[in-house]
Order: sequence, then C-alpha cells, then structure tokens
Amino acid sequence: MSTDKLNRVDYHWFLIRTQPHQERLLTDLLAKYRQTSKNILEVYCPSLSGASIRREGDARPVALFAGIVFVLSTLQAITDFLEQRFPKGVLLYDYSKKTKTQKAPVLTIPEKEMRMFKDFNENYSDQMIILERPYSDYAFNPKTNEPNDIVKVIDGPLAGKEGYMTKFRRDKRLVFHLGGSGKNGGMAVSIPNIWNFHVVRVHNAEGDKQTLGTVKERAVDLLIGLMQSCGYGERTLQTLYEFVDELTFKPSLVDFCKSLYDKGHVELSRKMSELDTKNAELILNLIRYEKDNPGYVKSNWNKLVIRPFLTPTSGVEMKERQDEVQLQHKSFAEMIRKVNITEDVYYPSKGEGETVTTTYYAHIGVRQDETGDGFTVFANWDYFLDEYFMTGGKANEKLVKGARQVVHNEKEKLIESFLNYSPTLYKVLTDEKSSVKAVRDFNIGGERLNVMAVISTSNVNEAKDELINTCVNISKEINTTTHLAVWRRYLRTVWLHI
Repeated sequence: MSTDKLNRVDYHWFLIRTQPHQERLLTDLLAKYRQTSKNILEVYCPSLSGASIRREGDARPVALFAGIVFVLSTLQAITDFLEQRFPKGVLLYDYSKKTKTQKAPVLTIPEKEMRMFKDFNENYSDQMIILERPYSDYAFNPKTNEPNDIVKVIDGPLAGKEGYMTKFRRDKRLVFHLGGSGKNGGMAVSIPNIWNFHVVRVHNAEGDKQTLGTVKERAVDLLIGLMQSCGYGERTLQTLYEFVDELTFKPSLVDFCKSLYDKGHVELSRKMSELDTKNAELILNLIRYEKDNPGYVKSNWNKLVIRPFLTPTSGVEMKERQDEVQLQHKSFAEMIRKVNITEDVYYPSKGEGETVTTTYYAHIGVRQDETGDGFTVFANWDYFLDEYFMTGGKANEKLVKGARQVVHNEKEKLIESFLNYSPTLYKVLTDEKSSVKAVRDFNIGGERLNVMAVISTSNVNEAKDELINTCVNISKEINTTTHLAVWRRYLRTVWLHI
C-alpha cells in the first residue's frame, strides 16, 4: 500500500476482470484515463513470455492472467473509471473474508508482494504456471495425506516468499500465494525447477512431518522424564511398562493418578495430576496407539541410558530463573539445560508466517574418565549415528562429500551432502581438529551408545557449551534444508520437535 500523506489517500493494487483477450484494450483505456485522474498511478498487464496471438493481422502478446489487469489506485478512482469508461469490467472481491455480518471486501495485493511478483515475472515468467485450485489445496500430498514441506525463498526476486514444495508427477515445484489474504484468497502460482532457488524449510506450526512423527516419542519421553525426576532410576523402564499396561486397561488419567497414590507413588501421582491438557492428551494418544498395537512401548524402548539430546520437557523440575539441573545416574551425571531455539513457522490455515522462540531441554551426560584426570561429555545421537555408521564405503563418502546428480537436464548439483547442507556435521565427521566427535558404541556403564562427545577434557563447563552449541547447530541445519530428507527423519530421535 502507498499513501498520499498530503491528501491522506490510500492506494492499493486492485484486480480488474474483463473478458479474455480484452486485457490490452483495458490497459490502453486505463493509460489514457490516467492523464485526467491523478489517483491512478500504475497499470500492469503481465504477458506470457514467448506467446502471442494474431488478431486483425497483428501479433499480440498473450496475457499471463486471462482477463486480469492490475491497477495501483484509490478505490474511488478505479470505481469511477469502471462506471464511466469500462462498465463491462469488474473488481475482484476477497470472498474468504465474507461473514454473515460483513460483505466481501475488494481484493487487493500488498505493495511489497506486488513488487516481488513484478520482479519475479521479469525474470521467470516463462516458468510460472497459474493453478486452478486454491492455494490451501497444496498444503498436503493427496496420495499420502502428509503435509507438504513449507519453504522460504532466501534470495532473488522471490526473497522472503513462503510456499509449498509440491510434487507434480515427477517434478517438484514451489507453489506460492499471490494476492489476497487467508488460505483461499488470491491465486496459487507454481514454479518448476525448485532446485534452482535457494530455499530453506519452515516449520509447519499446524502439522509438520517431523512433528507428527515424534508424537509418540514425546509421550514416552515425558513419562520417562517424570519417573526419573521421582527417583525411579534403574527401575524406570520396567515400571514404565507396568504403568502403560495399567493405562491401556483403563485409559483414565484421573483414575491412574488415584491408583498411583494408593500404591505409594505419591510424588509421581502429584506430577501426573498437574499435567496440562496438551501433555495429558499426548499420553492418552500414546495409550490409544498401544491398545491398537500391543507391546509397542516395550519393543521400542528396551534400552535407557540417557534421554534424547533435545526434548520439550525437562523431567526434573527447575526453579524460577534456573537454567540447568543435574540428575545423577549410576555411572554418570546428566546435565539438563534450557535451550531457546528460534524458528520461522507457518500457519497454513491462516496463510501466515512468523518467527517464534521455543524452550527445549538439552540432555548432556558427564562421565569421569577411568584415570580420574578428565571427563567425557556426551549427547545421545544413537539411532541417527547408527544409520550413518552403517552407510559404508563409497555411499558414506558420497554422503559426506556430496553425491552429484543432474537436475532437470541442467548442470550437476550436489545432493544429500553434509558438506553443503549441514556444514557443522561435516566438520564433526571430517575435521580432526574438531573438539566434538561422533563416537560409535561409546561405553557408558556397560551400555553401548552412539554419541556426539567431547572426550577427555578438564574444563567441563566449556565442553558442555561446545557440545550443546554444536548439536543444536546440526539439528537446525538438517531441519531447515530441503535436502537430507532421510536424515531429517532420523533427527526425530535426537530432537523431539514440538
């Protein structure tokens, strides 16, 4: 929107619809009308690159949007023009905002978005495809019903634009929203060759693939954290199985809390009764899944050394303004520290994005070396690193250095490359000078775990900071790239994303 500050007049980009092939006539009439109307500032009728039609012996460009012309003006000026000079033209309305008490407002396109579109059209008009279905239809994969990845363009004419990465047959395209507001306003436009753009993934606040995949893991981790904070120690897993069986038989948290109290589990009963609605529903969803899939918890949680690196809950309670607590285990001490992670998120139902900061809890083990002269600080990356260590030979080499592939018959590009898309992980795996190492089958009191670790250090606090920062950076890099999709699934066991 532009504003005439002297006269306090607001200018907007309006869309006028006319009959197909009448766009040029409308554009010419508006250009003439501008000479007598100071409040029509600009007229834009984009053409389809390389396409033309012959009429009355002349070759004329084909409009990119059939029957649509964009006009920057005041509402009064464009209304006067239509009434006086072009009565068969109509303004488009944003019916997504219509309610029982409010009429649909005139559809407008924000100035910033319109400028972005014009810049893009000058560079990529030959690739752009106008889609018939509303933008909201592209939020999910119709075959799997899983949410499509949401991406933000980092540079170029579309810098800052968010859209869905959508598969059309064998091609992946960026589908973005042009004009209007809300999930159904405006138009949906697709651009092929998405790999030609520098994009990052944005967290889907209403149902990310990674979030959906960690629901059950978060529920089990929540229970384990509560039990460990109550001192169950080595008995945690066996007691967990018993509690899950009891809840499966009678899925009521109220009755379960009473049962815990009667059996002497007073502290756990108190903590369970204080769960908020969101976490209570998380546990009940796990119990429903366990009922349909008996033995799920026992078969998937048969070893417990230390919780995943990043979890949404601390387990052990922290006092106000306290950022770190310690939980003592048999062969090591667990440090639980608050970590604030800032992400770009997107709300598909509103068609809006924002930046949010969420508190997670990093779980770091500290084990004294056998010599007693130093410490090893470690984090649980067991399943993720197991998949990496099992990727042997040339496959492992390509993963680190980057496999090359011809994309859309163009030049070769690096894909699935830690070097390109997770440089922090690449450094850990390849740089001998890196203080953080990926360690296979690390021995922790007789248990074996694949870990990220800082080994043999005398400065524990410095090592904890280094390990946490490194692991957080790896998590954010993998989670925001449109590549490394397989490794993003494995990351679910490291970062229990909300």
